[in-house]
Order: sequence, then C-alpha cells, then structure tokens
Amino acid sequence: MGYTIPIGPYHPSLEEPVHVKLYTEGEMITDADVFIGYNHRGIEKLASERNYIQTITLVERVCGICSHSHTLAYCLALEKIAGMEVPKRASYIRVIFCELERLHSHFLWLGLAAHIIGFDSAFMYSFAARESVMDTLEMLSGNRVNYAMNIVGGSRRDITKEQIRNLLQIMIELEEPYKKIVNIFSNDKTLAMRTKGVGKLSYEDAWQYGACGPHGRASGMQDDTRKRDPYCCYEDFDFKAIVREDGDVFSRAVVRLLEIQESIKIIKQAAENLPDTPINLGFKIPRIPAGEYLSRIEAPRGEVSYLVVSDGGPNNWRVNIHVPTFKNAATVPVMLKGNSIADAGLIVASIDPCFSCLDR
Repeated sequence: MGYTIPIGPYHPSLEEPVHVKLYTEGEMITDADVFIGYNHRGIEKLASERNYIQTITLVERVCGICSHSHTLAYCLALEKIAGMEVPKRASYIRVIFCELERLHSHFLWLGLAAHIIGFDSAFMYSFAARESVMDTLEMLSGNRVNYAMNIVGGSRRDITKEQIRNLLQIMIELEEPYKKIVNIFSNDKTLAMRTKGVGKLSYEDAWQYGACGPHGRASGMQDDTRKRDPYCCYEDFDFKAIVREDGDVFSRAVVRLLEIQESIKIIKQAAENLPDTPINLGFKIPRIPAGEYLSRIEAPRGEVSYLVVSDGGPNNWRVNIHVPTFKNAATVPVMLKGNSIADAGLIVASIDPCFSCLDR
C-alpha cells in the first residue's frame, strides 16, 4: 500500500524549516519532493539599502556557522571592484578563520549525523571537539559565532604571538579526540550499516544537479574552490582536496573527516608562517567605484559566491548570494528513492543543509 508522508516544515528533528514529502510503498520510498522558502528574511533586498560597512554586519548573519565565509566573499568582491591589494598577513588570518570555521562545521555535522543514527557517544565526542574549536574562535576574535573579523581591505583584528602559541597547542590537542571519532566511524558496525550504501548519489546525478562541497566531492566531483580558483593565498599552503567515489552517506562522512585533518594542516602552516605585514588598509568608509564582480570561496558546506554590483554610490546597487544548500537540496529526492523511511532524516541531513542560507 502506498502512503504520502510529510517531514516538516516544522519537525522535532529539524533545526530549520523545510518540507520533504515522501511517496512510499510500504517502508520503501518511491519518490520525494522538497519544498523550500519557509525562512525568507530579505537579506539581498536589505543589502541594497545599506552602505558597505553595514552590509558586512548584515551578511555575517546569513548563516551562524558560515558567518566568516559570507563576509569574506562579500569583502573579496568589493576589493576586486576597487582594485585593492589586501596585505598578506590579513589573507593568512582570513585563512585561519576559514579553516577553524570548517572544523566547527564538520564536527557539528558528524555529531548530528551520529545523533540521528542514535549513536550519542559519537555525538558527544564530536561536540566536545567542536566546543574546543569554538573556544579557539572566541580566543582569537572575542566571539563564538559572528567573529566580525573581516573588513574591506583586510582583517579587523590581528593575532598576537601568544594567541598563535595557544592556537598551535589547541590544534595538537585536537588530534586525540579526532582520532577517537575517526575510529568510531571507521570500525563501528552499526554506524556502517546505517550509512554504507544509503542515500547514494552517482557522479552523473551530482554533476547534473550541480552538487558541491563535501556532498559533491563524496560523489567524485572535483570542485574544491581552494584548489581550482585559489583566493586569500591558498596557493601558499600544502593540502589535499578530498574526493571519494561511492556517493553514499558514509562517503560524505569520510570526506568531512579527512577534510578536518587537512584544515588542521592549513591552520598550522598559516599560524607558523604568518607574514609580518599590516593587517588592513585602514578603517575609513571604503570608496567603491562603479563595477561588478563575482567572488567565489569554499565555505564548509561548499562554494559560496557573491555577485556584488556598485553604481559608484555609498550603497550596494545589488548583492546576489549563491549558497551550496540551494544546489545540494535538489539532489535530496534522487538520494531518497529506493531507501527506507527510517533513513530519510539521515539522508536529508547528509547534505549538511542550512536553510537560513538557502532562503536568506
């Protein structure tokens, strides 16, 4: 017998509103639809009514986890329009925060995935590691969520030698809980049964729907913007773009686990080789000439791009934001087909969705 089962838009297991409609035969999902648009806040419209400094504060609130990524993409676009050359120390500081944010996001996802499966020990290990990263972000910026580190022309704050020592020590201490989490995901039979072969997305479907970030790279996509189109001196650092081929939930976990290791490597390199230059070009309200630019960066969930258009006035003429969840959400119905109802929540969560970013 066939049933239509709704998940959301307001559901106990969902932190943000989204509506997934499952069409089933018994316990098996035969088809699915995803409905978005429950969280619209008018960010892009508000940006056209604010000056460049006010907009940095605004776009930092597009997403709580990727707040640094959004302000970075916006500032990079303005700097390109204005022909600004950001001091190298500022670029390295930006990279450190990008990778700390990636650690925060990936540990969060691993913990939530374990919690959905019912593996609360792995959930607590992951969230303890995440808490250490958030404490590090607070030590460096004064804030745990919105760091307010980016300004047009560089970084708002510097990193002291003592903070560098503390940062490097925390990265060393993080390796022990990281190994425990890797061991659980690698060897636990229950976790393997719930993730291997579940929610498969082929390379062809990933390419056709435009999947990006760890979600796309778990299906063989070679799309890491840090490698393909380096920004903020990423070409200075030795790291790997992690790609897997199987395209299931387990592969998405593996990609994020291995990216954590690469992020720790990048942070260590940036902290140990922090250039001795200024951190910004000054704190005056920037003069942005008429022009437009599309900036691309690799946020924790995938590529974030900002199309910023200036008419030479004090305010943005247009700010258009593209986020990874918009691309990855389209793959959810494909992944749900042929799986059981019990796996639906985990499959939806496996794209690491942010519906605040998506709806803006």
